[in-house]
Amino acid sequence: MNNLTVDVFKGKEASVNSYIFSNGKSILVMDVLRSTEDAKELAEFIKSKALPLTHILITHGHPDHYMGMDYLKSVFPEVKIVVSNEETKQDIISFSTWMDGIGWLEGEPNLKPKSDKNPEGFDYENQIKVLEGNTFTLDGGGTLEIKNDYQAAEAEHLTTVFSKDMNALFTSDFCYNGVHLWLGQGVGATHIANWKTQLNRFKKQYTNANLRVYPGHGSESGIELFDTVLKYIEDFERTIVASSNREEARKEMESLYPNWEQAGFLLMHSVDNHMGLKEGK
Repeated sequence: MNNLTVDVFKGKEASVNSYIFSNGKSILVMDVLRSTEDAKELAEFIKSKALPLTHILITHGHPDHYMGMDYLKSVFPEVKIVVSNEETKQDIISFSTWMDGIGWLEGEPNLKPKSDKNPEGFDYENQIKVLEGNTFTLDGGGTLEIKNDYQAAEAEHLTTVFSKDMNALFTSDFCYNGVHLWLGQGVGATHIANWKTQLNRFKKQYTNANLRVYPGHGSESGIELFDTVLKYIEDFERTIVASSNREEARKEMESLYPNWEQAGFLLMHSVDNHMGLKEGK
């Protein structure tokens, strides 16, 4: 019997989570935070487990989930960086290329894509591998069920992980808990509709009241988190329709969710995006 366990490491930037799976013999880490600085602390935590880190699994192509991978690779040179499908790999490459093009990687030069002009950059193409199949078994035992056939929602392609051993669903960014959702650039009306549809599917699929739900951002919860996220999205949609300007919309969402984190970044960009779409900008 392999006793699979998980530790949650909460990043400082974007209130994003990293999940460290272990069976007492090896480690897989799911998502690796928003910055090298956060990754340094994550690396120390992993080293404290005194077990080999064999794999880094990236769930989707948003930088707050993958930007620590270069540092972790430098600390754990034998680790394999993996994604569940080719589409996710291409999302990561595209996002990193875009960030490099507008100067957003000046503070993270090691994450600039490798090229003829930048031969010391990160070799996304060769460093990131695509898993085969829809399960992953840790070295020493313990199987994770991996699913990636979702419609575009919070991201174009998302991966979830289910552990039968722990009766736990790791939703990536389908769920946030106590953190404002990313409804910013790239998340339009179709994405929102898909997102709500998938949350309702989760509700039908996962009916065990003891299921633990681990979100991409915020603390673990139970199946009630699906309804919490649905309500947030619906409140956001109503707020955008009813508001005459961005400030009004932000204040309304902050009044509805006064203790939720990242109002100054995630909520701000979400409101700017959807008020802009409403205004035709």
